[in-house]
Amino acid sequence: MRRREFMALLGGAAATWPLAAPAQQTERMRRIGVLTNLTAEDPESSRRVLALQQGLQELGWIIGRNVQIEYRWAAGEDSRVRKHAAELVALAPDVILASGSSTMRHVREITREVPTVFVNVTDPVSGGFVASLARPGGNVTGFMLVEYGTSGKWLQLLKEIAPSVRSVAVIQDVTAASGTGQFAAIQSVAPSLDVELTPVDVRDAHEIERALTTFAGKSNAGLIIVTSAVAVVHRERIITLAAKHRMPAVYPFLSFTTSGGLLSYGPDSVDPYRRAAGYIDRILKGEKPADLPVQFPTKYELTINLRTAKALGLEVPPTLLARADEVIE
Repeated sequence: MRRREFMALLGGAAATWPLAAPAQQTERMRRIGVLTNLTAEDPESSRRVLALQQGLQELGWIIGRNVQIEYRWAAGEDSRVRKHAAELVALAPDVILASGSSTMRHVREITREVPTVFVNVTDPVSGGFVASLARPGGNVTGFMLVEYGTSGKWLQLLKEIAPSVRSVAVIQDVTAASGTGQFAAIQSVAPSLDVELTPVDVRDAHEIERALTTFAGKSNAGLIIVTSAVAVVHRERIITLAAKHRMPAVYPFLSFTTSGGLLSYGPDSVDPYRRAAGYIDRILKGEKPADLPVQFPTKYELTINLRTAKALGLEVPPTLLARADEVIE
């Protein structure tokens, strides 16, 4: 090759380097689909989304730079869960985050291929989402909400803060399979506490109002609200009805007591979103959900609303106050 031709070729290559280098440094944009059973306007949704985004950011995932997040909000309606699950799968995301058992069920029905991380699911093995907790298999792993055995604690706490309660309605979502297991755990401790239980299946605000109004006619009545999307979405209505009919009630999450509920006991419902960011990061970097074990809650919170206790004429035992993680005065 002549010197003049060589220099021309070298100059041409050099001219392309400044353009090629930035292209090589551009990060691949990844897509995460998030399907939740709450509403976008719910303050609880904001707390959960913020925890997820902060967890991802700490791991180097910046929205708009190397990751996009597609959100869908089902508002506790089963038909919307199914519709939004299909929409997200059609977008071919790199990973899906599914919140709640009913949400995970619909995602599972639609895809067995898209890597999926669930949060706040009660029984992923019985639900058919994973083969086992230690070895999930397939395309799914995630973070459990509660163990059934802890559900009996709700009745014990209700009797502790309201000893006169004799009849207790257990409010559960008829579409959530986890309600049966939670009711069985509550039922196992009922005889020793001299309490008669009534399972009450609800699907929407109308059924909640009718059921609570009817049950309020019983003497020494109380309520236990088990984990479900319907209960979380309609928690303000449930709390208002419990106050109106002067029924002591125990709830599964902190968001109930901060909204005026009497007492809550359960896992932190926001923390799994932060922890899920770690699993999403590992999946985006090449690990398989099948190799990531299902994890349990790391902390349970007991919260008491003293304002509500006073309005109901209840005197909270000092021993119960001493055990509380948070007291709302």
